Amino acid sequence: MPGLLNFPPFPDDVPTHPLLVVDYELIKKRDQAEIDKLWKAATELGFWYLKNHGVDQEADEMFEMGAETMRLPLEEKMKYEQGDEGMSFGYKAAGANATDETGALDTVEFINVAKDDALAWPNKVHRDYPSTVNARMENTIKPFVQKSLEVNYTLLEVLGERLGLPKGALEQVHLLEEPSGSETRVIKNPPRPDGMPEDKAALGAHTDFGSLSFLHNRLGGLQVMVPGTEEWQYVRPIPGHAICNLGDAMTIFSGGILRSNLHRVVPPPKEQGKYERWSLVFFTRPGYSVVLRPLAEQSPIIAEAVAKAPPGKYETGQTSKDWFARRIKYQRINNRTGPESWRASRGTEHKPSAY
Repeated sequence: MPGLLNFPPFPDDVPTHPLLVVDYELIKKRDQAEIDKLWKAATELGFWYLKNHGVDQEADEMFEMGAETMRLPLEEKMKYEQGDEGMSFGYKAAGANATDETGALDTVEFINVAKDDALAWPNKVHRDYPSTVNARMENTIKPFVQKSLEVNYTLLEVLGERLGLPKGALEQVHLLEEPSGSETRVIKNPPRPDGMPEDKAALGAHTDFGSLSFLHNRLGGLQVMVPGTEEWQYVRPIPGHAICNLGDAMTIFSGGILRSNLHRVVPPPKEQGKYERWSLVFFTRPGYSVVLRPLAEQSPIIAEAVAKAPPGKYETGQTSKDWFARRIKYQRINNRTGPESWRASRGTEHKPSAY
């Protein structure tokens, strides 16, 4: 991966929130104690470590693809820019998005590749990509997408069972063949400049747009705001462990039983801040045509949760495609008219105007 160096260790003197460690091999075997641990993580914070996922080699090659892409001239990368209409796929330059309602600019650049384009290669579903992406599509990106889908579908299936949903119910709202916002992303954040405060957001506070995110990183910088608190806490990176978190769609489908938690990215803390921070994510999102609403008709457990919530709380009235495009579009700085633009890009955050 980029920057395979002897990084300084993650510091012990910064606020850190421990995550539960879930063993993917045990989840595949339907080990009940491990499923209980996953359920606890999914309903309390919505974040957990995942070990024994078997995707480290593919992740390393994806980091190489990201580095090759980021080394292209900016003029070349901008030919594949996301644009301002709500498409996520493609290149995003640093400073293209707001990180809060004041309009402060982000510092990250990234390349997003649609799941649909990777699986359909050499055919095109959504858009074209830089030459560095195309060169890696068959042997790097597609295998990573396929393995990530296998991991995420397995976790979703287990969560669906605990939600009392019929077998295949969550798969039906994440059909592989239906176009969706599912994508892989390689993110580059530059070293923290001298004088920049450690809490300056590189990527603003948000909940994730979709269903399940599968994250790989080597340096600190990810922070969560634990429900009921006002403090940002780091998530310590652990070698060989991915970080998984649930997104808005799973909170909505479950009637609020599962948690999509507020998080952000800041430069790595202390000495780690002198290095570029690279991260890699695969986002599983519902099919474009799926209306985001609770699956209460299919589960008495979800129906009971919805009955206890304020009427209509999880009835978004939006398809997955519309929800996704709205959130992407209104964080773009070119679409900013004022604080209301940032607010229009929000999801299920418990602090909608959080900084």
